[in-house]
Amino acid sequence: MPVIAVVALLSFLFLPGSAGAPAQAETISAPIAVAGVAEEPSKRLATSKEVARTYQVSMTAYNAVPGQTDANPFVTASGMASNVEVVAARSRDMAAELPFGTVIRIERSTKDTPSCRFAEVEHQIGYRIIADTMHQRWVHKIDVQLDQNDTVVVDGRVVNPALALGVCSGITVTVVGSVDMANPPTTQAELAAMFATPTYAAR
Repeated sequence: MPVIAVVALLSFLFLPGSAGAPAQAETISAPIAVAGVAEEPSKRLATSKEVARTYQVSMTAYNAVPGQTDANPFVTASGMASNVEVVAARSRDMAAELPFGTVIRIERSTKDTPSCRFAEVEHQIGYRIIADTMHQRWVHKIDVQLDQNDTVVVDGRVVNPALALGVCSGITVTVVGSVDMANPPTTQAELAAMFATPTYAAR
């Protein structure tokens, strides 16, 4: 075969875009690029159901004493030690939404009533760790642990804060994060330092 014909044949086989040239680079890179966008952390966070979940619940308070808990009031259902500053219980129907270790912010915007004096003890509630559970008869409810030795004055009467609170409806619970139950914060100040900042949602 003449040399010119051989050169022409080889040029045809190996020129870019010819039938014999590899065409895999473009088709491989497209799926990788799409996958990379889907896995971008900021986009996952923006659509995450874990950010700013809120629930409307009723709320009461309890003391860590046998008559209001069980035979061992000093240990919660999660295994965490009872702590009047940070512990809250939730009804069993909310176990999936508020698993143990969930940190919530508790608020109520409506005015107090004779059956609910939230404003009287609001300073003791704030942020709470879901660490305990309630009797199965309760539904869509939060129960915060308050100090059995504390007192507040309501209508001239000296009562325990749990009694002062009463039974409140229209409580807004906002999930702000979670903590390691093996080493949880033990004070309101610690919880506030961890979660009372707008930058938490960007973590």
